[in-house]
Amino acid sequence: MSASGWQARLDRRLAIWRAQVLLVFGRREAACAVFDEMLARQPDDGYALASRAHLHAQAGRELAALADHRRLLALRPDDAASWFNFGFVLESQGLLDEAEAAFRRATTLDEKLDRAWYGLGLVLIRLKRYDEAVEALKRNTALQPMSPYGWYQLARVHVDRCEPEEARRIIHHLQGFEPKVAAQLERETGLRAGQSVAASG
Repeated sequence: MSASGWQARLDRRLAIWRAQVLLVFGRREAACAVFDEMLARQPDDGYALASRAHLHAQAGRELAALADHRRLLALRPDDAASWFNFGFVLESQGLLDEAEAAFRRATTLDEKLDRAWYGLGLVLIRLKRYDEAVEALKRNTALQPMSPYGWYQLARVHVDRCEPEEARRIIHHLQGFEPKVAAQLERETGLRAGQSVAASG
C-alpha cells in the first residue's frame, strides 16, 4: 500500500475514534460533523453512512436518515441489518408499505434477525393485516422467547382477532418472567390469565 493509502487509513481510524469519544460525552452533533467530514473525503464509507443515519434519526431528521440509508443500501444491498434500520425509520414516518418491504428483505437475508420480525409484525398490525402479524410475531418470540415485547404485541393482536383464550395463555406465560407486562395486559384488555371465557361471560 502506498504512503497516501496508509495515511488515508490512519485518518479514517482517527476520525472514527474522535466520533466515538464525542458520542461518549453526548456530543452527537459534533460527532455527526465528523461523519460529514469522513463522507466528504470518501462518499462510500459505509460505517460513516450508517453512523450518520443513526444520528439523524435520533435527532428527528428522518428525511436525512432515509437518504443516508438509501445510499448505504446501494453499497450493501445484501446486509440484513441495514434493511432493518431502513425499515425502522420508514415505519416511524408512516411509510408502511416501504417499511414492510424493507423488513421482509431483512428477514429474507437473515431469518434469525428477531428485530426484523418484530418490526414486520408492528407494520402489519398498523396495516390491520392481523393474520400475517401473528405469524411474524411468532417468529420473533421463537427467536427471543424471554423478551416481553413480541409477546405483548402478540397478545394484543389476539384480542383484536377476538381470540381471548390465546391472549390469556400469553398473559399466563408472561407472569412467569415478566409479571409487570402481564399485569399491564390484564389492565388494558380486561382479561385475567386464570379466567376462562365461560367464567368471564
